[in-house]
Amino acid sequence: MKTAVVLLPGLNRDRDMIAALTTITGQVPETVWQTETVIPKVDLVVVPGGFSFGDYLRCGAIAARSPVMRAVAEAAAKGVPVLGVCNGFQILCEAGLLPGALMRNAALRFVCREVKLKVANATTRFSSAYAQGQVIRCPVAHHEGNYFADDATLKTLQDGERIVFRYAEGTNPNGAIDDIAGIVNAAGTVLGMMPHPENLIEPEHGGTDGRGIFESVLGISASLAA
Repeated sequence: MKTAVVLLPGLNRDRDMIAALTTITGQVPETVWQTETVIPKVDLVVVPGGFSFGDYLRCGAIAARSPVMRAVAEAAAKGVPVLGVCNGFQILCEAGLLPGALMRNAALRFVCREVKLKVANATTRFSSAYAQGQVIRCPVAHHEGNYFADDATLKTLQDGERIVFRYAEGTNPNGAIDDIAGIVNAAGTVLGMMPHPENLIEPEHGGTDGRGIFESVLGISASLAA
């Protein structure tokens, strides 16, 4: 399985994502710099977390207008799966690949801890390795993860079963509307999520709960299904 990781100035979770993808697929992912205008032929494109361009203006606003993100949008339009994690989720929203916006955490504080996620839709290409309603562990580390969408957009997400992950058991760390932790686009090919599944993919991390996302989209296994 071939994967690619987008590199942007200020991202600091790219190495974590590269290590995770290498462990899961057995192949080192290709890296695509901000100035690139074409995404190589791969099975998954990942926009990792961090603080792209220092989070100036709005988180992800500058990154969303970089040449590589236009290439990511073109790849997504052709059906290539795209995963955005944390700042990557913010970038995907700013780029118009996902609806809604990520605002300051309700407590106006940076949060860095483990949360629980409920699999709200186990039928997507990013979540099929899990069982419907399964609760998994996942770390978060963000200051602006408070997902917001207007009433019409929220209803569209709910009715279309496009909410893939919700914060569970009172662990919502940011005040996100409807406890939303991760959503997909209408085609189901683009997933954005605030938690960091790449940091919980092997026993040395303290668990493997995050592996299912990568296994699902890459079709490697469904070992986490309960």
